Amino acid sequence: MIAENRDHFKVVTESLVGLKPIDDETFSSIAVLAERLERLKKTNDKFAEVTFSPHVEELASCEMISAIS
Repeated sequence: MIAENRDHFKVVTESLVGLKPIDDETFSSIAVLAERLERLKKTNDKFAEVTFSPHVEELASCEMISAIS
């Protein structure tokens, strides 16, 4: 399971630094990580203020914009 988590982090990180194209795999990985973060927030209040970096937030918003278009 840990290796699976690292894959999503790796996909997003590589997309952010330009090592891989920003594509459906990137947006899917962001969605998986967002879902996991929300579950974590629900299990422990210590994580309530944890958010993605501004770069990941911007990338996620690009996907939402392209979905609307």
